Order: sequence, then C-alpha cells, then structure tokens
Amino acid sequence: RVAKEEACKRLGLGAATGYVMFFGYVRDYKGLDTLLSAWALLKAEGKTAGRKLLVVGEVYGDDAKYREQIDRLGIGADVVMHTEFVPDGEVAEWFSVADVVALPYKSATQSGVTQVAYAFDVPMVVTDVGGLREMVPHDVVGRLCESGARSVADAIAACYEGGNLERYREG
Repeated sequence: RVAKEEACKRLGLGAATGYVMFFGYVRDYKGLDTLLSAWALLKAEGKTAGRKLLVVGEVYGDDAKYREQIDRLGIGADVVMHTEFVPDGEVAEWFSVADVVALPYKSATQSGVTQVAYAFDVPMVVTDVGGLREMVPHDVVGRLCESGARSVADAIAACYEGGNLERYREG
C-alpha cells in the first residue's frame, strides 16, 4: 500500500477527495452503466460532496456510450476516466486512493478485483450475483446489494455512514 497523499500526487488526483473506484476491464456485464446511474442518484441526493467516481481500466469496445451517459446524467465533473490498461506497477497507487471499490456486476462467476481489494484493505460494494456473494460477506468487508442503480447507490452511501469504512477495512 502507498500513502494516499503520495498515490494521489503520482496519479494527479486530489488527496482531500474521497474516491469510489470501478477497476478492471470495462465490459457490459460488469455494470459500469449501473454504477454511473447510481452515482447520478447519489449526486441528486447530495451524497457525493467531496467525492469522485474513478473508472480505471481498459474498455472493451467503444467507451462512447459511457461518456454519453455521463454527459446525459450531468456527472462529468464527478467522474475521472482512466480507460487505459493499468500496468501491475500502478495497481497499488489506484487501490491506495480508493475508499471503496464498486463491482456492480450484472452477472459473474467471480472477480479477481475482489482479491486485489482484499490485498489493499479496500472496502467493496458488490452486487449479489454469481460467486461474488461468497467473496464479500455483507457488512463485514463492504456491502452486498442487488443489481440496479438504487441498490448500488444505497450500498455506496452506507459505506460512508458512521464508522463503516474503517470497520470494513479492518474486516
């Protein structure tokens, strides 16, 4: 793990900002569109102040549909897009800046991203699909939620309530 301030400096991010991160190859089944809609809900409810959404990973296909969705939802100032392959040497920096890793998958058998989040003690928001429910015990290391923007938004918001982030890191 790298100190957040140092990682933010290397990545050109603000150290005072909280970050929710989508990490890994961007494919339709991984639900980035759901996460963007969830972020728009959180923003409308005033729950994104001081926070940004990081989208970190290579896009399979064209990222135009995601950029159009970001524009349509009016969340462009809240979203940092880094849609290039992340070399192994930079993974620690990205996970060191993240408060939460969001895996809003629509379907899955498993995800290697959960293992990386565990390695860096980063809480997770994970949809209850495939083998993900076995990987992330609800309210221990993060939040397990249903697929869908409302459920993902509520799970992200819950991570920031009380001492949940610290408790999840310890979990």
